[in-house]
Amino acid sequence: MKLGSLKSMSAYPKTILPIAVSAGGLALFLIFASVLLVYQPIGTKVGEYFYKIDQAPEIGLVSSNNQTGISENWVDVTDKKRTIVDSSTDKIVDPTSNKTVDLNTDKTVDLDTSKTAGLDTIKSVDLLDTGNTADLNTNKTVEVGTNKAIDIETSKTADSGCDLYHGKWVHDPAGPLYTNNSCPVLTQMQNCQGNGRPDKDYENYRWKPTKCNLPRFDPKKFLELMRGKTLAFIGDSVARNQMESMLCILWQAEVPINRGNKRMQRYYFRSTSTSIIRIWSSWLVHKTTEKFDFAPEGVDKLHLDAPDETFMGDVPTFDVLVLSSGHWFAKQSVYILNNEIVGGQLWWPDKSRQKKIDSTEAFEISVATIMSALVTNPDYKGLTVVRSYSPDHYEGGAWNTGGSCTGKTKPAVDGELVENGFTNTMLEKQVSGFNRGIKKKTNKSRVAFMDITKPFSYRHDGHPGPYRSLDPNKITKRSADGRPPPQDCLHWCMPGPVDTWNEFLMETIRRDFEAHDS
Repeated sequence: MKLGSLKSMSAYPKTILPIAVSAGGLALFLIFASVLLVYQPIGTKVGEYFYKIDQAPEIGLVSSNNQTGISENWVDVTDKKRTIVDSSTDKIVDPTSNKTVDLNTDKTVDLDTSKTAGLDTIKSVDLLDTGNTADLNTNKTVEVGTNKAIDIETSKTADSGCDLYHGKWVHDPAGPLYTNNSCPVLTQMQNCQGNGRPDKDYENYRWKPTKCNLPRFDPKKFLELMRGKTLAFIGDSVARNQMESMLCILWQAEVPINRGNKRMQRYYFRSTSTSIIRIWSSWLVHKTTEKFDFAPEGVDKLHLDAPDETFMGDVPTFDVLVLSSGHWFAKQSVYILNNEIVGGQLWWPDKSRQKKIDSTEAFEISVATIMSALVTNPDYKGLTVVRSYSPDHYEGGAWNTGGSCTGKTKPAVDGELVENGFTNTMLEKQVSGFNRGIKKKTNKSRVAFMDITKPFSYRHDGHPGPYRSLDPNKITKRSADGRPPPQDCLHWCMPGPVDTWNEFLMETIRRDFEAHDS
């Protein structure tokens, strides 16, 4: 027994030796592997192969001082989807779907279409969808008729994705938003039904944009949108036409309090502390009647390089300002620029003198002047909406030479649309003046160009025509020799097409407010 026990014990060292050698080798391997991992990390690749996780640097575009560059952000990925963060917007980009998620709002943006899921708004730079607004901190201008904002510095365009002003008029059996009997502030000259117009189908058409829907005006939603805010209409009688349309629509939801005076019409809606005001300004620039150089006293003199001071003091109190002008440039006036008479309309006594500008050029300068004054006013932070030149429909002559819109009962179609060269020129001058003015921007206000001219060129049926008064003896038909009766083919029946302007306006304001708030 003892001898066997000694033999067993002598065998242990032979068994332990290879184990010890193996353990030592494993220790050396682990030390070597640790050193290798420190100097050559392969965990990322191993993880990618086994778990489809990539922790490579993420690439994003970042803007700084109007420069666009590349930045790399390391992302600690915890799920199995590769994620990119755009450092300039704090948005996550999903490369598999080319969409971003706004970390602040949880809204998804399709980068291919520039559309935001769950949000049918245009952000920051749209001018011509403008309902379509533009934040002028981005230095954008208008390209008329394209629904695009143009970057002045780069000449690149940003498409809003939905052009409100290209579309067609469609029959709407729902009818108007109010009647001539449900609105007590309707100017009698625009009360076509009250003045005896026999047809009324002109009230039953809606504008349908080609690529989107223009929401029907909801007065309660509008008042809520404008809670605690002031909307001002400034300009000529066409501004009054639009302002009264707005009041007629809102009146169906709430009767306002009249707080106006001779200088300023003002209606206050108590439920939302909303004010709707109007201030008259024929030309939007400074006007005098005193003798000036060879222009006698009594003739209106337009100082084209100075804004109309009658409302500029009120501008900082406006949240939204709608401008209307143009038609008064057909009236008698003298044009003064840089303290010099440079032209005149229906007035130029000295034929030996040559005019330096005509009425359309004077209009362009006036638009540039008022826009420059607004976007450089340090106390103004509101939205300025310039409604484009409103087309008239005096066929066969001008307003004072036998032009007529009598007998028009439906919107025109392309084959019967009469092009108006003067209207086209006035629109071009207005856009040019608008763009010149906003280039001088120094404040935090925003602007929008509401391009109604083309859509409303089809609405020759929407004017009062000869139905301008309650006079029972008024002439409404052509004479035996074909002469038309006296008529108004400039202003708009109410209710009627002009109500669509305020649908455009509401959509413009809504988009601007949402973009501005975001």
